[in-house]
Amino acid sequence: MKIILTHEVPGLGSAGEVVEVKDGYARNYLVPRGYAIRWTKGGQKDVDAIRRARKIHQIQTLEAANEVKGKLEGVQVKLAVRSGDAGRLFGSVTQADVVEAIKAAGGPAVDKRAVAIASPIKTVGTHKVSVKLHSDVQANLDIAVVAA
Repeated sequence: MKIILTHEVPGLGSAGEVVEVKDGYARNYLVPRGYAIRWTKGGQKDVDAIRRARKIHQIQTLEAANEVKGKLEGVQVKLAVRSGDAGRLFGSVTQADVVEAIKAAGGPAVDKRAVAIASPIKTVGTHKVSVKLHSDVQANLDIAVVAA
């Protein structure tokens, strides 16, 4: 099935690209989540509009992304979670938890899909997290996970 990507999808393409994927992947995952729309003959107008909007947005957000990176790397982020006696967590820390901790610490608003946790955080301590702000800008944070 041919689709037009409306957002960047890792391993598939960026916004405005026309790609061919399996029918089930498009119908059950990409289209319902708003990552893509079905391709039609008149879809070329949509592709052009998405590319223009993305190009304008990227130029403006490059400087903004560098500003947000500076703000993020200057914030001390603490995340209080429930843990056992040995320092192991009941569950793990998610991207949504990291975003809320950044907000609580006074940092800028970040999309949870931009947060990348290298390995699952299941212990108390300091952990590295990266936030992809732009295709060229990535902020690295140290998250202090403490027992509540």
